[in-house]
Amino acid sequence: MMSGAANKNTLVANIQAEPAQHTVLGFGPDGYHEIAYTQWGEPDPQRTVICIHGLTRNARDFDKLARQLSANHQVLCPDVVGRGDSDWLADHSHYTLDQFAADQRQVIARSGANAVDLIGTSMGGLIGIVLASEKNSPLRRLVINDIGPFIPAPAIRRIKEYLCVDPVFSSLDEAEAYFREVYAQTHPMTDQDWQHYALHGVRLDEQGQYRLHNDPKIGETIKRYWAFMHVNLWSCWERIECPVLVIRGEKSDFLTESIAQRMATTGPKAEVITIPDIGHHPSLQSQEQISMITDWLDKTQYEPVVD
Repeated sequence: MMSGAANKNTLVANIQAEPAQHTVLGFGPDGYHEIAYTQWGEPDPQRTVICIHGLTRNARDFDKLARQLSANHQVLCPDVVGRGDSDWLADHSHYTLDQFAADQRQVIARSGANAVDLIGTSMGGLIGIVLASEKNSPLRRLVINDIGPFIPAPAIRRIKEYLCVDPVFSSLDEAEAYFREVYAQTHPMTDQDWQHYALHGVRLDEQGQYRLHNDPKIGETIKRYWAFMHVNLWSCWERIECPVLVIRGEKSDFLTESIAQRMATTGPKAEVITIPDIGHHPSLQSQEQISMITDWLDKTQYEPVVD
């Protein structure tokens, strides 16, 4: 019989170094489009986690977390349409929360699971709120990284400054410097983490130069419609029945203390963890932050209410 240490070493050795790459079809006003996603771990309809990234990022932001979870879960990390390896939409006005949620229903269906856990950073958390609020939702547990049902307008105005640009980089080093500036509030990040952000956050154009790995038009909807509006999903929040963990940066302008307090006392009455000296958003790259999620999943059980 193998010792506990030997079992642990074998388990770690079996964790994937790189994820498998897949696609599934989504549908919207522009017709069908491909949604790319990474798969970590073996297919497991009983233990499936979906990880959804932030507004201008991509699936590979979750590599560390997904690699660790894949020891005993199937983990699917989609590129939201317009980002990463997923298709771009012909009409940028169709980059909406409704479309993003519809696409993630396809990813969940492809997983083969009747119930999933969902981890969402920023925009991914908004998608999670929408999906969790639906009748007979397949979401078993929800982890939200630094976003709430209400987003203050000043936070939206701040991010539109980098949403409405299409920078060109001559090297990965230049791209890394850009990401370090734009995501300066995202902590903690090692040099290796920033290099990973740069490697997967850019694409080569036809001229051999690096550009952001997303459709530059995704910011147009924000620029035109959201810059002077609040995002308000409190009605969705009140309908959520599954357990919710909220991770918040203490200095976040997206998830303020008052919003987090309301999330803790209304609707699903989320458990809130506030991380000191971090803005929008905690990176989920450190073992400390990853353990906040894995420990909560280990201790939290959800039995759906049967009518």
